[in-house]
Amino acid sequence: MVTALEKSNYMSKKWYFYSSIAFVVILFGSGFKPYNFENLNWLSQTESDEVFHFTVPTATELEYRNVIFPQTGKTYAGFKQALAFKESQGKYHLVNSFGYMGKYQFGMGTLRTIGVRDSLQFLRSPALQERAFNALAAINKWELRKEIEQYEGQVIQGVAITESGLLAAAHLGGAGSVKKFLRSNGQRSIKDGFGTSIKSYIQKFGGYDTSPIITNKNARVK
Repeated sequence: MVTALEKSNYMSKKWYFYSSIAFVVILFGSGFKPYNFENLNWLSQTESDEVFHFTVPTATELEYRNVIFPQTGKTYAGFKQALAFKESQGKYHLVNSFGYMGKYQFGMGTLRTIGVRDSLQFLRSPALQERAFNALAAINKWELRKEIEQYEGQVIQGVAITESGLLAAAHLGGAGSVKKFLRSNGQRSIKDGFGTSIKSYIQKFGGYDTSPIITNKNARVK
């Protein structure tokens, strides 16, 4: 038979045991700080009928580093994204040492030909920059329509010729420079002020789907 004293001692030992466990848990838990995750709410993903939609960052948000952006593959959107990253790392507000501006690095002379007169407005408006790119791409595609038909699928100086590659090269150095490269069988590979060649753009941006670009020699920014 258990006496009242023995029962009291048993309950005391049990209380000390569980109190010790609680103390150890609290002690270890206090040594760790919770990691605060930063919410980059401009990089979000929602699902609707198995279709994923991604929001687009502003120019300021593009200053973040070490962020992996959604990939868009070889689509026209992917073409624009890849070219923009090469030109400016996707920064709408960037002006380089030669005075080329924005996400796609336009010169003021080119902007005037597509109807843009105000450089400050251009730098402040991502939507205007996107429309400017589309307009110039439409003009370049019209300028190179014969070359695309004639040379697409050929290999020149080890580089496969594709429509997207030619359009990217035209964005770099103009449609005239692309024509010289093709007609000289790659012997004339013009470079920009940083030493980037027409040939390298044809190679780097080959194989994208640029069919959404409609040829239009009179394309203007609206």
